[in-house]
Amino acid sequence: MAFVELFDMGVVTSGSVMVPCAWFPEIAAIARERPDLDIGVHLTLTAEFPGFRWRPLTGVKRNGLTDESGFFWSSVADARAADLKAVEEELRAQIETALEAGIDATHLDSHMGTVWQPEFVDLYQRLGEEFRLPIVLTRDVGKMAPADFNFEPEFKRSVERGNPDFQRFLMTPFGNPAPDKDAYAEIFSAAVPGLNWGAFHFTAPGDFAMISDDAPTRLAEYQFFRSGRAKTLIEAAGLSLVGMRSFRDAMRAGG
Repeated sequence: MAFVELFDMGVVTSGSVMVPCAWFPEIAAIARERPDLDIGVHLTLTAEFPGFRWRPLTGVKRNGLTDESGFFWSSVADARAADLKAVEEELRAQIETALEAGIDATHLDSHMGTVWQPEFVDLYQRLGEEFRLPIVLTRDVGKMAPADFNFEPEFKRSVERGNPDFQRFLMTPFGNPAPDKDAYAEIFSAAVPGLNWGAFHFTAPGDFAMISDDAPTRLAEYQFFRSGRAKTLIEAAGLSLVGMRSFRDAMRAGG
């Protein structure tokens, strides 16, 4: 609900959907009615909330995708040990399910940075190439993946295919239950010349408050963006908002 509202206000330009999750059918139905929405697939291999879990689309098997309860692992570290073939089958199923549901996917990105990990980043690239979709891989990926892994060949491969070359990853100030103007001014001021990826998690009031201990941050972020204050700070930082569809279309037009 928050995404659609803020998209219509022009303060959000793109979103991504977690296909294995409970509310996927709702956003798929909205997307079929709203082809103008810019929606990618948030490739998912983890389920981090203790009381709200989701399972692989490909089922619960002995392949390392799930914990002892049959749900995705709660941590990236545990998910990294999954069988690569099983991971590929699952991620492919998530993309294909989104497309078959009528979502005109504009890009691929990563839930909790899991597919950015060294074990999966080649697969991530291959899926983007096969489905002719841009992937999000920011130059500061070391914040969420091993800093001692050499990502330079991955950046080169990504850019040569026509992917947008994102320099910085800007994100919700998790850990701050009441983020204010100063918190967001600091986030936007961290942007650098070129492209920056903003991963925000605004949430409208509703059931989410019962399943996540960071709900106050998400709710406050929603109020901040819808109030117009975020837009003012974005403009003051000299940032222009762009969506992912234009990158996808340009990539496809270029072959």
